[in-house]
Amino acid sequence: MKYTVVNLLALSASVSAWLPSERNLFGEQPNSVVSNLPAGQGRTVKRFNPSFNKIRGVNLGSLFIIEPWMASSEWSSMGCGDSKSEFDCMSKLGKEKGNAAFQKHWDSWITEEDMDKMKEWGLNTVRVPVGYWMVEETIDKASEPFATGSLAKMDRLAERAAQRNMYVILDLHGAPGAQEHNQPFTGQYAPSAGFFNTYNYERAYKFLEVMTERIHKNKAYRTTGMLQVVNEPERNQPSLVTEFYNNAYNKIRNVEKKIGVTAQDKQLTIQFMDKAWGAGNPKDVLQGKSGVAFDDHRYLKWANIEHSKSNYIKTSCSDSFGDGGNKPVIIGEWSIAAADNLESTPEWAPANNKDFYRQWWAAQVQAYEREMGWVFWSWKAQLGDDYRWCYRCAVEAGVIPKDPSQAAGLAKC
Repeated sequence: MKYTVVNLLALSASVSAWLPSERNLFGEQPNSVVSNLPAGQGRTVKRFNPSFNKIRGVNLGSLFIIEPWMASSEWSSMGCGDSKSEFDCMSKLGKEKGNAAFQKHWDSWITEEDMDKMKEWGLNTVRVPVGYWMVEETIDKASEPFATGSLAKMDRLAERAAQRNMYVILDLHGAPGAQEHNQPFTGQYAPSAGFFNTYNYERAYKFLEVMTERIHKNKAYRTTGMLQVVNEPERNQPSLVTEFYNNAYNKIRNVEKKIGVTAQDKQLTIQFMDKAWGAGNPKDVLQGKSGVAFDDHRYLKWANIEHSKSNYIKTSCSDSFGDGGNKPVIIGEWSIAAADNLESTPEWAPANNKDFYRQWWAAQVQAYEREMGWVFWSWKAQLGDDYRWCYRCAVEAGVIPKDPSQAAGLAKC
């Protein structure tokens, strides 16, 4: 089915809040117009392809929360050595030396040249994983030695995205106390997940409140429309939904009401991990609430399926999302990395399997664009010749095309 701009706006009105289609942010892109149909008296009506106004994005992984596994050279050059997380590195380096190292990193990991390449290659969205310590008043200064000064760098990044008409999803990737144990993506390699209590929920609310007001009041954030309340929380924590999700939504909306943002097309879209993540169903406390979106992470490498090339293609071609009507859904993280026990074997080597990885990338794209779209993990990585986690590397290797619209033809579903 082909949609006109009017069709899209009508459809998105049922979703409400600040989504790209609400403001026709992306507009007409190369290859977005399928044909111009005659409409009489010399007029024509444009028919758009099904991917029109879909989110096509990349995560800016390891920018504001460094994951050593994907940025080993950077981690070493900063002096972090064998530290497992940012918390550990700052503990090792000390405040002055650590702050200087992180400032240099923030200035160099994602540059304007990177942003230009994203735009040139048909990407229209960035998802920005950040830690709660970006809002420095949330830090327990007696026990949490995080680097400071990143909020100004976030302002700069938001402005760079806005200048390029790129949508920004701001993602609370590292929550107070850590929402998963032994995970550097939380910013601290914590032995247990300490997030799930009222004290740390309150610190997360403060982060969400401060960033909500900043997004609305600072024009640098004029294309930042989505705020994710927490990334990949640990399963089997009942208070996540009943307490944190419920309150997080209300805290954000209360800030908006206080500063006079009430129209649904101006409110932020508030994003939650989808029911499929397994940490509870946000809909249990969000019934009737507007301006909500869901995040699904699809890594077949860890899925309970047959791990073969043919089955990866088959699974991706037929994939579906939004269990129980949890829509709209964005596939906020995915890659073309194979199962851990296979990815280093010759049969799956990136250099010798470009045709397979190209088709698998395309099969995933066409599945995810049946929903609101996708955000690949990640734009940049330091993994040598292995492009499977690195969008820029895969494009430069000739695996991912410079025009994502080619996916439908390459998928062969």
